[in-house]
Amino acid sequence: MIYFLADAHLGSLAIPHRRMQERRLVRFLDNIKEKAEAVYLLGDMFDFWNEYRYVVPKGYTRFLGKISELTDMGVEVHYFTGNHDLWTYGYLEEECGVILHRKPQTIELHDKVFYLAHGDGLGDPDPKFKFLRGMFHNKVCQRLLNFVHPWWGMWFGLNWAKHSRLKRPDGKEPPYMGEDKEFLVRYTKEYMKLHPDIDYYLYGHRHIELDLMLSKKVRMLILGDWIRQFTYAVFDGENLYMENYIEGESQP
Repeated sequence: MIYFLADAHLGSLAIPHRRMQERRLVRFLDNIKEKAEAVYLLGDMFDFWNEYRYVVPKGYTRFLGKISELTDMGVEVHYFTGNHDLWTYGYLEEECGVILHRKPQTIELHDKVFYLAHGDGLGDPDPKFKFLRGMFHNKVCQRLLNFVHPWWGMWFGLNWAKHSRLKRPDGKEPPYMGEDKEFLVRYTKEYMKLHPDIDYYLYGHRHIELDLMLSKKVRMLILGDWIRQFTYAVFDGENLYMENYIEGESQP
């Protein structure tokens, strides 16, 4: 079994149940560890993650310990950076054993071809978002951030993320806007014209659960989140399913 999930935003100051949320995620990973061939984390698992040379962010120990346990067992854990957790410089790979991806990946899994990405920056027309994304990925800006004391750097990052979430109604992303307006759908439709070999497109970022057939062959999924929806996809080698983790179930 191969599992895909995204957008836990662990540590968010805008999520009052964040400790319970982390434990729920850890219980899910514990439940699947014996049958998982691989786990793909498609970005923004942390609300803000920035590594300093000798300092890593406070918290998240249950989650980091669980993914380390999975990799020690031989389970591949693939971590895609999102727009909240891109400031990683080796800790997750060296200490937790994850395979890190900073860009979208096209991979073959059991004779099916998957396009996997967090989703930020793919077709989004918002100029402000493009500017911020470019600044966040700029090497000079990243180095300047790491000159700031971790107390202030983490305070700034977590509060910036909190403000970004709370400025939306109820802290939620806009609902599905339809195929003509949803930028990830538009991006995928254009991309698939030049890449007819891809069977599945999987994204995070939008915090909505979407399962859409774009042709007789091509299927696109947006994975929801692990804040309110607790949704994920699972591929059994032949079929891809969208599922919801219900607390207390022993076989998610």
